[in-house]
Amino acid sequence: MTPGNKRNIALWGFMGTGKTTAGRLVAARLGLAFVDTDVVIEARAGRTIADIFAQEGEPAFRALEAAICQEVAAGREQVIAAGGGALLDPAVHDALAASSLLVNLTCDLDEILRRVGDDPARPLFAGERARLARLLADRAAHYARVPHQIDTTHLAPHDVAEEIIRLWQS
Repeated sequence: MTPGNKRNIALWGFMGTGKTTAGRLVAARLGLAFVDTDVVIEARAGRTIADIFAQEGEPAFRALEAAICQEVAAGREQVIAAGGGALLDPAVHDALAASSLLVNLTCDLDEILRRVGDDPARPLFAGERARLARLLADRAAHYARVPHQIDTTHLAPHDVAEEIIRLWQS
């Protein structure tokens, strides 16, 4: 079922690029499990990511995120939606790259703002375009090193999923 030696498909990218939406579609189409690392983090911590950020700070969240991503990377036959900052950690990047077809989803900042809206569940999103632009620019080099890139700005979720499946099958 898995092409080459990759056991999983891992989707990465900035918030609002469509990792969860496309990931669910890909998993359903290929008959694979879907794992959203943010959901696993919240279940394991017993609280929201926003609460973790507020109560313990970003470093504590990133440590928990890294541990869960590495744990998930060891699984098989799953589509993984990794948090937008997860692969900034070299150990997480290496674990997912070793076990997964890595696909980075990109999107125009204005479209990200439209998609995300004013979502209080996203602790790094404060509705400030300039702040998000800086964060996106700071991560650009990390995102660019992923071998497969899909710009979701003008694509419907179904089309994004089809492109991911095409990459998986090639």
